[in-house]
Amino acid sequence: MGLTLDWIYLILAAIAEALFGIGMYYSRGFTQLWPSVWGIIAGIITAVLLNYAMKGLPLGVAFAVWSGLAAIGTVVYGMIMLGESRSPLQLGLIALVLIGVIGLKLTSSN
Repeated sequence: MGLTLDWIYLILAAIAEALFGIGMYYSRGFTQLWPSVWGIIAGIITAVLLNYAMKGLPLGVAFAVWSGLAAIGTVVYGMIMLGESRSPLQLGLIALVLIGVIGLKLTSSN
């Protein structure tokens, strides 16, 4: 039940997706060159890695884990780097997403 290559691709795709979101934030509607370039490259990388991951993982599991981990990444980045709200309720909800991701991994046959 360890991490297979498919799961590693999926985790890397989620990281790339979080970087895509962060790049888009800093691009300010594609008005800033380097954050726009960074975001576009991260978007391409996430698509490629997600495609590889989904060769061996069920669609629903792959997409839910990918989007959940990417969302957690962007929320945590916003809290730490941008001073966004971090109320106990928000932290609890992030924990629920993480529990769901772990649950999907543990119950997946891959």
